[in-house]
Amino acid sequence: MSQLFRDFLKKIGSGVHTGKNLSREESAQAMVMMLEQTATPAQIGAFLIAHRIKRPTAAELAGILDAFDRLGPKLESVVVSPNQSLPNPPVMVMGHPYDGRSRTVPVAPITALILATVGIPVIHHGGDRMPTKYGIPLIDLWQGLGLPFAQLSLTQNQALLQKSGLAFVYLPHHFKLALPLVEYRDQLGKRPPIASAELIWKPYQGNTHLIAGYVHPPSEERFQETLTLRNQNRLTTIKGLEGSCDLPLSRTPIIGTGKGNLLENWERILIHPAQYQLGTHDLAIESFEQCLTEIKAAIAGKATALWDGVLLNGGFYLWHCGVAANLAAGLTLAEQLLTQGQVAQKLAEIRENAIALLNVHEIAEI
Repeated sequence: MSQLFRDFLKKIGSGVHTGKNLSREESAQAMVMMLEQTATPAQIGAFLIAHRIKRPTAAELAGILDAFDRLGPKLESVVVSPNQSLPNPPVMVMGHPYDGRSRTVPVAPITALILATVGIPVIHHGGDRMPTKYGIPLIDLWQGLGLPFAQLSLTQNQALLQKSGLAFVYLPHHFKLALPLVEYRDQLGKRPPIASAELIWKPYQGNTHLIAGYVHPPSEERFQETLTLRNQNRLTTIKGLEGSCDLPLSRTPIIGTGKGNLLENWERILIHPAQYQLGTHDLAIESFEQCLTEIKAAIAGKATALWDGVLLNGGFYLWHCGVAANLAAGLTLAEQLLTQGQVAQKLAEIRENAIALLNVHEIAEI
């Protein structure tokens, strides 16, 4: 048993009247001890549920992310600049809940492909099906589209990001120290504060634009405070479908965005899909096969039941990244990129590059 970790646990688990918050440094140390399993299983479980009940402070979340920086994977800075109007755009790091989607069909892979098509690099990160929701994770959708992210090493992801503008940091392969903590989510039955930190994690060394999905309004303010402490100067928050970065059709999408000092320079964006002749229905999940069929059809430029959600998200992000002058122009451009086959072509290019990277690795091993 770690006496130091026991002291951390006593601080956060002593109740409303005598409990205390951890400092940023203490939170980082506690996270390192959990990742390295210096703390015992009993201590880790108690800490995670106590932290969940107490709610993490911005300093504590910053400490968790500091530990991720110290022990976790990190892609190196790249320059991807096929778009002449945006010669060196920041990499979009999109924070989706690791426990996936169980109610609405995701459009995140299509959004990422649309952005990569116009020269905006994108990084996704996550793992396999995970508690508490055990929803459909992004990795399964990418694998279904023929992109073998689960097999690519971090070095191969680095090369793919440079070549094609897309990468996936895959927890079981690239951050093995974090994998044993997944089981605690199931045993506790609740998302621990680690899940909040994952939404604003940046496994990348260069200039980034963080996109974080969330459900509860207080999360947005904590994200602003946490990233201000960490000197991250570009953040967009999305009150998205199931806490993801996917904008909903069925309600007014609520978006927050800031640049520079996030606590002082914060803007609210509200979008009304009906004003743009878009539907008001988010497509419900029936099965994984249905999700994949809908996503493939949209990439092929076919206007299926998922189409309006695809256009809303593609159009918004094209506008938000500065590729389109306004949302209407973004919607038009997203539709053109899909119907004219450019997004499908980009997927084929990324798939070809990914498979080539795997084949080079196999040849080297022989």
